[in-house]
Amino acid sequence: MPETGRYAQVIVDIAVSDTDRVFTYRVPEGMPLQPGARVEVPFGHRQLEGYVIALTEGTDLEEDRVKPITAPLEDYPALLPPLVELAREISIQRHCPLALSLRLMLPAEMRAGRVRIKTELAAKIRISPDQVEAAAKSETRSPKRRLLLQLLSDGLSHPVSELKALARDPLPALRVLEEKGLVEVAGQEVLRQPFMGGELNQPEPVLTPEQEEVLGEILPAVKRGAGSFLLHGITGSGKTEVYIRAVKECLKEGKGAIVLIPEIVLTPQMVSWFRGRFGDVGAVMHSRLSAGERFDEWRRVRRGQARVVIGARSAVFAPVERLGLIVVDEEHEPSYQAENAPAYDAREIALSRAGREGAAVILASATPSILSFAKAVRGDYMLLEMPKRVGASVLPEVTVVDMREELRLGNRGMFSTLLQARLDACMQAGQQAMIFLNRRGYAPGVLCRKCGFVLPCPQCDVKMTYHQQDRVMRCHYCGLTQALPEICPACGSKFIKPFGIGTQKVEEELRKRYPQVETVRMDLDTTSGKNAHQALLDRFRSGQARIMVGTQMIAKGLDFPQVTLVGAVLADLSLNLPDYRSEERTFQLLTQVAGRAGRSDRPGEVIIQTYKPEHFAIQAAAAQDYRAFFNQEFARRRQKLYPPFTMLVRLLAESSQASRAREVSGALHTRIREMLAEKPRLKRRVIFFREDDSPIKRIAGQNRAQVFLKLLAHPESDEVLQFLKDLAEETWPCRVNLEINPASLA
Repeated sequence: MPETGRYAQVIVDIAVSDTDRVFTYRVPEGMPLQPGARVEVPFGHRQLEGYVIALTEGTDLEEDRVKPITAPLEDYPALLPPLVELAREISIQRHCPLALSLRLMLPAEMRAGRVRIKTELAAKIRISPDQVEAAAKSETRSPKRRLLLQLLSDGLSHPVSELKALARDPLPALRVLEEKGLVEVAGQEVLRQPFMGGELNQPEPVLTPEQEEVLGEILPAVKRGAGSFLLHGITGSGKTEVYIRAVKECLKEGKGAIVLIPEIVLTPQMVSWFRGRFGDVGAVMHSRLSAGERFDEWRRVRRGQARVVIGARSAVFAPVERLGLIVVDEEHEPSYQAENAPAYDAREIALSRAGREGAAVILASATPSILSFAKAVRGDYMLLEMPKRVGASVLPEVTVVDMREELRLGNRGMFSTLLQARLDACMQAGQQAMIFLNRRGYAPGVLCRKCGFVLPCPQCDVKMTYHQQDRVMRCHYCGLTQALPEICPACGSKFIKPFGIGTQKVEEELRKRYPQVETVRMDLDTTSGKNAHQALLDRFRSGQARIMVGTQMIAKGLDFPQVTLVGAVLADLSLNLPDYRSEERTFQLLTQVAGRAGRSDRPGEVIIQTYKPEHFAIQAAAAQDYRAFFNQEFARRRQKLYPPFTMLVRLLAESSQASRAREVSGALHTRIREMLAEKPRLKRRVIFFREDDSPIKRIAGQNRAQVFLKLLAHPESDEVLQFLKDLAEETWPCRVNLEINPASLA
């Protein structure tokens, strides 16, 4: 039964600090309302949306000051109680208004009524089955009405659109039957479901001894509703089958599950596997769905019609009741860290939510993040390992090619002599190959060979990338495009041309070299359209395309049995990033992309082209040796005092005026210095702090200046963080964001 307290405590949906508190409203007589409901309320001279946090029988406010709720927005509470508590936690930890964290729990389209329930006309018989035959016989003047009565005799509701396939233009005839009281024609709700794919009722494979061993630990944890695991399984070791069996146990116990994946491109494959075993019990949640599809999938989960949710980062907030399991696949991926406020980490949210709701968590990867593996070694997670591939497949043979030596021998092309030879052999054998380059576009910039000018983005402090297909320069930070200049803007010479390579140029080169072979490219440019990634994957999986070129989105999770060759071009690109995680990122990318080869009984080969063949991250990736990499990288971070031994924190000031951003960052720096001078014990926890421009000084017209701090991982550092949170919340002449161990240091 709904709770019927007279007063509702409401968070108004305005994400600013001035209104970040509970407002009391009167519940009108007879209005059914529960905590978690969305409501429309009067706020000043406006009608706004809000969230009911609690119901009470009384209030300390004067009655005439308490306004009534205007109306509930749904006839059910949109927010589950555990998700309200989770929103409170995010609000506190991420220093943001509660309204902002509550928004995470709902499809964005629900706000301001931007999406509606879809309906369609349907017809249903209104007489008993034994009366249908007589009614049909009486329709002597209309064979169409007679046919419609026979079609509707099953007593089910049939969409008019479905009847059109059997009876041309059925609506006028249905209206006549409706007037006679024989049928009812009315609108009925239709759920917009994204394409699920997958063959139903797929047989269960026989488990390997390793799979049985890890499931022996996981399944009891699912039953008891507690347990955190780090599943370290090499590429091709059968981690997905472990997820499926764990979800099966969940459903058997009457519980639900959430499976998180890092890339939208992996969604069709994962959904296909789960649908093949569980049917329509699964729902899909990611940003490439239409507004209506997202809304309807969310409603299927909220109603309990879908008990397994598969999706990207935000699916961690899906309204699954009786949650029994959360799987975080490819847990090392940085895409699990949101960059926009509130900058939550889906892995942390998964662990927090599981602890609150009595669920088990599986963090899984062939290349776990350094922080996660360190926690597993420390005992925070149970470490489970699967060091062998399933079936007859074995890890591919990996060769590292020194591109400096290739250049010395006169090879100035993008492919080494070895990779060219192996590609020729692969194509002649009718097999498939994948070429990885983590840089989209045709060329990373245009250069004047006379004066050295490189075309910058006028809105960002970065160079623009040339896209050959559209013949435009494009900024990958703000999206600005402009024409390729014919003469140098700096010196007027005609010697300005694209330099370097991107995925478009690699694709062009492969099509020239193998004109009879279809090549597909997967990067942000080719997969931005709805279902575009699915179409490309289908062409490659079917064998119509035999070469796939792509960025990091092809480096993980994809399973193509016919791929026997993988080439990594410019494998050391990520080593040049100004980020303490660049070694880790390089190792993960190369290990993951190497894992795409040899996933059947055919042997695979991987060729890594690099200008830094001696680097330990590349050597460890070539050897597929995670432990060796972890030990060396962990020791490096201890020596250099990087996370997990420290926390990196910054206060980022952004303004359209460069002087204002620096003025604010300078003032922030002064306040921090004064606080640390007053509290010497806290100063001992701060290794250093400095004020300067952000590494990328300007993005989308906003100038960026920062105060950057490195704190020791110590309980007293929490007091420093609290001071920084309070400082960021003060009123400043421009926007100030607090970032703790940010996903990007740019």
